[in-house]
Amino acid sequence: MSRIVCWFSCGAASAVATKLALKKYGQAEIVYCDTSSEHPDNARFIEDCQRWFGQKIVILKSEKYHDTWDVFRKTRYLVGVGGARCTTELKKVLRNSFQRVDDTQVFGFDSGEKKRFDRFKHNNPEVNLEAPLLDNGISKADCFKIISDAGIEIPIMYRLGYKNNNCIGCVKGQSGYWNKIRKDFPDVFNKMAKIERELNVAINKSYAGDGKRKRIFLDELPPDAGRYNSEPSLGCGVLCDLNSDEARGDET
Repeated sequence: MSRIVCWFSCGAASAVATKLALKKYGQAEIVYCDTSSEHPDNARFIEDCQRWFGQKIVILKSEKYHDTWDVFRKTRYLVGVGGARCTTELKKVLRNSFQRVDDTQVFGFDSGEKKRFDRFKHNNPEVNLEAPLLDNGISKADCFKIISDAGIEIPIMYRLGYKNNNCIGCVKGQSGYWNKIRKDFPDVFNKMAKIERELNVAINKSYAGDGKRKRIFLDELPPDAGRYNSEPSLGCGVLCDLNSDEARGDET
């Protein structure tokens, strides 16, 4: 029997997309890939959403890696042309193992993500894809209001000013993002700076000087570098393995 599968990410958009799918179909498999690297407040948001949905969320977790830090150290890879290795191992591998050919898969592409939706659909023609937010013209701001109107407090990462509720310390982030992490989560910033040196890989890039792209390690990143508000949104999941400059937002 075919299933409706809603990919819940603990983000506002995926939560509202799931609610719309439940309204349309009556029931669905709601699935969350746990990276063990997101803010602890997500556990509260999951509980609130389960009550809102009226059913439990299926939680998948890698049997090979404990969290993103474990992926980084074991694979000795952070992010590059192939996207972020943490997303591949902790989300895509789990999604591929759970999905079935005849599933209808629901994702939280919002009204401003038509190009991302089209790109995913083009690259994954085998997926029977639905995007209820896009179909109904619902933006991310609309999602925040819908969740608030349901009596649910949005995840704390949004309240701290982050554009997405990703893992704390996303390797796709630019200088402005990492300087915000430095301020809000200094232990995470220092941990990533240490891993960069261990692997001799720098997340951030610069084109200053002679115009050639140079890497900048976090422990040498100027505290005033970058402008987080102008940086691309760090989507994590189905599009992470696409063009790395677009997916992670290399410094330009």
